[in-house]
Amino acid sequence: ADDVDSCPVPCLVSDNAYASYARIAQVLHPAATLSAGCHPTAVIGEHCDIDPSAEVGAHCAIGDNVQIAAGVLVGPGSVIANGVKIGAQSRLLAQVTVMQNVVIGERSVLHPGVVIGADGFGFAADSGVWAKVPQLGSVVIGDDVDIGAHTTIDRGAIDNTVIENGVKLDNHIMIGHNVRIGEHTIMAAKVGVSGSTRIGKRCMVAAEAAFVGHIDIADDCVITARAVMNHSVTEPGVFAGLLVADEVDKWRKNAARFRSLDGFVRKLKALEKTVAMLVRERDK
Repeated sequence: ADDVDSCPVPCLVSDNAYASYARIAQVLHPAATLSAGCHPTAVIGEHCDIDPSAEVGAHCAIGDNVQIAAGVLVGPGSVIANGVKIGAQSRLLAQVTVMQNVVIGERSVLHPGVVIGADGFGFAADSGVWAKVPQLGSVVIGDDVDIGAHTTIDRGAIDNTVIENGVKLDNHIMIGHNVRIGEHTIMAAKVGVSGSTRIGKRCMVAAEAAFVGHIDIADDCVITARAVMNHSVTEPGVFAGLLVADEVDKWRKNAARFRSLDGFVRKLKALEKTVAMLVRERDK
């Protein structure tokens, strides 16, 4: 803004240049125009409601009772199981798998290899073997959600797994069953979220962070790379848990010290008790 007067041509001044660039680029480079209709190699089930403006690509398999709204792209090689509903203008780019009864909102983008609604990881120990727990819920994805390549979102065990409006997920993310991710939260690659975790709105999660199951994360939290969230968080904040790389000899020495940390803590507590006792004796 300070240089406007010296600019010899018309200019755009923005408080957020990157966001302005994103909007301009969207206008100048819109998504490819759809080829409305179903490719001859696509297999379409019974009682489907596919809007005439939608495109179903080559070698797609569409189950029964599927609803595909206006302007939807189902890219080549995708599999849409029975009872799926896909909202207007959403795009499943290629080889996307959407399992039974999943709901996808409007203007959402699913990149190649995404799997939505596979069974959650539910098994009960029974006399030394694992009995499968039927996964009876589904997945509900909101509007304007972006899901990166090869990300997987499991269906719920009883209730649904829910991805709220505006969530952005990078590649190779794992979302477990019955997870809920709040509006406009963004996650980088290889994040893992265990079952029944609830993550708030507008959170930012860096690459390879991990969440144990059955915890709640407040709105507006920032989780740094490789942090392990093993407890609930009730207030916004920045949370870290990564030991950064170091010269190997130093790293090995520090790693060895970490293994001795519990002993040091016990000795320190004993020393504190002794000092406190001596201070009391002195002050008598």
